[in-house]
Amino acid sequence: MTLEAPSNRLDRPVDEANDHILGPPDAEITLVEYGSYGDQPSSAAHERVVKMRHRFGSRLRYVFRHRPVPGSDIARHAAELAESYADDPAHFWNVHVALMARSNKLTKEDLNTLAADLSLGVDTAPQEDDTVARAAARVDADIESAAESGVAVTPTFFINDRRYDGPWDAGSLSEAMLGSLGHVVHSAALDFAKWAPSTGIMLLLATALAVMLSNSMIGPGFNDLWNQPLGFIFAGAGFELSLRHWINDGLLVIFFLVVGLEIKREFTVGHLASQRAAMLPIAAAIGGMAVPAMLYLILVPEGPAGAWSLGWGVPMATDTAFAVALIAMMGRRVPIELRVFLTAAAIVDDIGAIIVVAIFYSGNLHFSYLAGAAAIVGLLALLNKGGIYRASPYVLLGIGLWICVYSSGIHGTLAGVILAVFIPTRPPPNLRALMLQADAILTAETQRGKEVLRYGPSEPSLEALDAIHDRLESPADRMLRHVAPRSSFLVLPVFALANAGVAVDTDVFSDHLPLMMGTAMALVIGKPLGFIAATAATVWLGIAAKPANYSWRQLAGAGALAGIGFTMSLFIASQAFPQESDYAAVKIAIFLGSIFSAIIGVAILWNGRSDPDSR
Repeated sequence: MTLEAPSNRLDRPVDEANDHILGPPDAEITLVEYGSYGDQPSSAAHERVVKMRHRFGSRLRYVFRHRPVPGSDIARHAAELAESYADDPAHFWNVHVALMARSNKLTKEDLNTLAADLSLGVDTAPQEDDTVARAAARVDADIESAAESGVAVTPTFFINDRRYDGPWDAGSLSEAMLGSLGHVVHSAALDFAKWAPSTGIMLLLATALAVMLSNSMIGPGFNDLWNQPLGFIFAGAGFELSLRHWINDGLLVIFFLVVGLEIKREFTVGHLASQRAAMLPIAAAIGGMAVPAMLYLILVPEGPAGAWSLGWGVPMATDTAFAVALIAMMGRRVPIELRVFLTAAAIVDDIGAIIVVAIFYSGNLHFSYLAGAAAIVGLLALLNKGGIYRASPYVLLGIGLWICVYSSGIHGTLAGVILAVFIPTRPPPNLRALMLQADAILTAETQRGKEVLRYGPSEPSLEALDAIHDRLESPADRMLRHVAPRSSFLVLPVFALANAGVAVDTDVFSDHLPLMMGTAMALVIGKPLGFIAATAATVWLGIAAKPANYSWRQLAGAGALAGIGFTMSLFIASQAFPQESDYAAVKIAIFLGSIFSAIIGVAILWNGRSDPDSR
């Protein structure tokens, strides 16, 4: 659950007065490069830029900004030398081209020689004069701009203010600059996916669509669609579930796999790795689960034949996607430490929800299938212990695990969490060794001359590069990176579409008012109350310390946002309320409680800046 993706937009617009520009101001394409002298990749990129300028002519405006290679004094001195003549564009570009031509092995003597050759008369040693001070300030401004724009490597290009993260060979760069349909669609999709509130917006749209269709003329047909049986028959034996059950018990395993991988990451290298840092969000999550559950049991009667008594698990859950989306939309009004706190608490909340579902919302146990599940878990453990780092064996065993777990009477989604535990991690790679190995392979390939230009790298080289790429991250991290977007933008919206639809009927309000009021109040009141009470007790007992970066008022606002139950609350409600009328009433209560929690949380945090007196 990444909190906020780095910026991929140019933070400072191109300025004719302060930037170094080649090309007309009305050019349809603006290419901004953050580059460095004394840097071989920047030198190679410079050659590509020259070809692009010749190809596009007046259609292209090229802008160069400094981002000296970190830790390189010579790169910094070279940037300041070039900036010393920023007031004379022709002179600057002469120096720029000369420095780029020597970037492979630039030395201080080269700078002195270049200054003399161009009759600059400037010593590269620091001098106390306005010219050198202005040059240093301009370089510093470019470095700051690079950081704000999300520049991580040198060189980095921006095409019409958007960072270009693809390869910068002539073909790929030209395609991006021309704005082909494929590149535009891909870029727009990436922008949306990296926007923190995007998951919440997708859920909101799916929910709105489900509610709208459920209350339209096609409502009965829409609701019947999810009850249609779907399965298979083989050798006289069959396996059949309704479409809604395939989604809730099958497709949602992907979501729980992601949750399990995130839990594993947080408890190993994340915000819950150290005991001291973990205690406060753990306490908040436990209080945020216990108090709403107790409040539900106090406020909600047992209902017909005790059918409502099992619903205490519904207000325990927090929908991380919506809560983090709202925090992200408030930007700097919310301290990053509070975002970390809420995300970590939501991780612990997910653990609690998984345990509650496994223990209290599973069916009758079938021990033969439990034995099969245990055997598959043993195989997963052997694969993990044996250092099997390919994903395919784990996926195949994961499918078998789901079948056994589901057939045993335990909820099938638990298989996703169990599988996540055994997806292996690896020690961090030796990046220097891998880079040297890749460089050696690519260098050898370039010596093949025309053959490599015509047919590309050889198969052994590609296989070796694939192996290097695989070693860059652990299988668990790789699976999380690939599966998490599919969970956020496919699994959860489909789940919302299948489960959020509810026909608004006045009879539901009259017959289920205590159930609805109790559920909504448990979310709206129980969550922040549990958050505050548990964290205050933990701090008072000296078990943990509240960071000074956020106030108690802001922590209460985070607790209110935790009252947005939605996804997990709907999921638990689907298990707790088999009666359709009860389930419909609880869904409405979850919607209302989540909406009020969101409004209250945003209202508290909007002007709740950290105040030293309130800590």
